[in-house]
Amino acid sequence: MNKLIRSALHKGLQINELIASTAVNASDWLFRKDILIQSGKTEYEVIAEESPMRVRYYPPQEHEPTASLAEGDEETRPVQQHSIPLVLVPPLGVTTETFDLMPNRSLVKYYRDAGYRVYMVDWGTPTREQAHLGLNDYCNLMMGKALQAVRAHSGTEQVTLYGWCMGGLLCLLYTGLGEDKHIQNIVTVASPIDLRDGKNVMALGATALNVTARFIRKYSEFRLDQINPSRLGLPGWMVSLGFKLTAPVASVTTYWDLITGLTDREFIEQHTTTADYLNNMRLYPGGVVRDFMVRFAIDNHMARGKVKLGESVSQLQNIKASLLVFAGETDHLVPASMAKRSLELVSSTDKTFLRAPGGHMGVILGSRAKSNVWQIADDWLQTRSALKTGKKPKSEKAA
Repeated sequence: MNKLIRSALHKGLQINELIASTAVNASDWLFRKDILIQSGKTEYEVIAEESPMRVRYYPPQEHEPTASLAEGDEETRPVQQHSIPLVLVPPLGVTTETFDLMPNRSLVKYYRDAGYRVYMVDWGTPTREQAHLGLNDYCNLMMGKALQAVRAHSGTEQVTLYGWCMGGLLCLLYTGLGEDKHIQNIVTVASPIDLRDGKNVMALGATALNVTARFIRKYSEFRLDQINPSRLGLPGWMVSLGFKLTAPVASVTTYWDLITGLTDREFIEQHTTTADYLNNMRLYPGGVVRDFMVRFAIDNHMARGKVKLGESVSQLQNIKASLLVFAGETDHLVPASMAKRSLELVSSTDKTFLRAPGGHMGVILGSRAKSNVWQIADDWLQTRSALKTGKKPKSEKAA
């Protein structure tokens, strides 16, 4: 009888704890979401700023613990750092938390702890007054200034560029200008090159736009280039909707997952953080939208390796850097064939293409991204980024 009573009491306590944790999690989700959001936790410094762009630097941990010498004591050694800085380039329209989503799913933290000097181009939040900004502003002017700041801070000319989606395109277009001879490595993840390849949403949309534009060009003098780019800017909610439509079923079932997972604090934090990220996209500059529609969708210049940027022309054949290209196995927005095209256009002799699990977002941010993309890119970069004992950048030197 005593065993039955003890068992009943134990189960009662468990049920009580379950109800209490569910109530606390539900209350926090409804009224205090800020304490659940885990994005942007990795410390950084802003080393350069020119509205709307900023450059972030993620300083390494000062020392790496080794075996304990005595109780309470630890031997430490300088963090080993790769000599070539790693510059992360997110796509436009998203927050910079893309690469620092959660402490256990942070791209910047992973590479910082792996011994890289990590920098990130923060595209900021464009205002309506900046909606005219186009591809030339981002991948030529701003990217150039960002890399100038990275080189001044790191004291190293050679850099590695690492971009997801449009971020990867910006890396390729910048390098394709042929003016910067010190791009050592380029890593792209789910970056569209040939927009008419396949039967996915992007390819069908690009083909339809091309057919319409050809008809208009034949029978009128109207051109998309004549439209004021500020009228084409996409508000943040439209960018959010676009990302959610890449996985429409998951966008609906996620609310059921939330209800069934209210007892799990870690799950609630992950769910709230991801939802906050998806619901707070940034304005997509109209100039970029116009350039993308004309040069990528209608004329498909990227698939031929030549894209006009202002008064210059970016030619992918100018790229000789080592190139690693990833594509998501279930990416319905940028399928593998669309992303793989870049390898055929560059002059690089050292180039690799890999498929990884996940859709357009999951391939870089999902739970399997760490082992299937981050770690593989790390292994690939290690042989192309010589190690040396960590030397502090200029701003970190002791007084």
